Amino acid sequence: MLDIDRDLGRFRDIVKGRVRKDLRKYMSSGELVGKKGKELVSIPLPQIGIPRLRYGDNKGGVGQGDGQGKGPGEGQEAGDSPGDHVLEVDITIEELAEILGEELELPRIEPKGDQKTNTEKAKYTGISTVGPESLRHNKRTYRQALRRSIASGGYSPDRPVVIPMKEDRRYRTFEVETKPRSAAVVIYMMDVSGSMGNEQKEIVRSEAFWIDTWLKHNYDDVESRWIIHDATAREVDRETFFRTRESGGTLISSAYKLALEILEADFPVADWNIYPFHFSDGDNWSQSDTKTCIEMLKNKIIPMSNQFSYAQVDSQYGSGQFIKDLEGAFADEEAVALSRIADRGAIMDSIKELLSAGR
Repeated sequence: MLDIDRDLGRFRDIVKGRVRKDLRKYMSSGELVGKKGKELVSIPLPQIGIPRLRYGDNKGGVGQGDGQGKGPGEGQEAGDSPGDHVLEVDITIEELAEILGEELELPRIEPKGDQKTNTEKAKYTGISTVGPESLRHNKRTYRQALRRSIASGGYSPDRPVVIPMKEDRRYRTFEVETKPRSAAVVIYMMDVSGSMGNEQKEIVRSEAFWIDTWLKHNYDDVESRWIIHDATAREVDRETFFRTRESGGTLISSAYKLALEILEADFPVADWNIYPFHFSDGDNWSQSDTKTCIEMLKNKIIPMSNQFSYAQVDSQYGSGQFIKDLEGAFADEEAVALSRIADRGAIMDSIKELLSAGR
């Protein structure tokens, strides 16, 4: 059993090492986005051979043939070069976040101030002779009944029947502890206007997946809200955010207004660490709307947030102007993180730029 546990441990180490080595590939491919479960992500790992044992005659060598392939459905002679194996391996979200943090050298996030929620947890403190049946301690009850039976001379090893009586019953006692838990809300906003092509949207979805994974690793409670916008904004669920295909003009202020409404209605600043993330190709309807956006950020959104993050995806149809306007307005603002994403290969660098402050 110990050998099996040791082998499984070694295999998990191999898997983590392979994921770390190919992290940039996974981040750029986007294939994990649709595979995320509640706790696990299924990752394809090529060329990891799983040893197989076969009982029986060992006639002839292994791996000594020419490796000449045959047609479909026909056998193949053994070759001396390794084959390509694609293995789906489950890895926990927690492990994935740890790998991300180590590889990108991301600092642990320190929740700001006293922004925490409280959670009540029952802590069992002892055993009592009275209590509700839901808290009855069966093992202690049986042990007490056995002691009473032996002491009274009623216990027979040949017929070991022990029937607990009322006075034998034992119950757990507990106290309710209130403990602080760090809480965060993440507002993801994505431009889905006509200038944002499918490639740009896929880049955003991949980056949002990894950011979400990291933030959930740093906080006890994370609530994510999802906004898509063109000339108007609407809140959607996670699945719609990752799959939607829309088009139209661009009015960035519509997303900021909706994000602000959500935050003011549901997430008091005193209780939540707040992270708005906006993804766009930098095309906006007008400089007048850009001015409105900057005023909203400066006067309302940034003061209530741990950090406001904007990542701009290169697009042949977008002007790319918005990030320049933000750079001009917030050059000295530590709570603003800006990033440009040239293509899928830049996702890893963009995440490091957005999260390296550890705010």
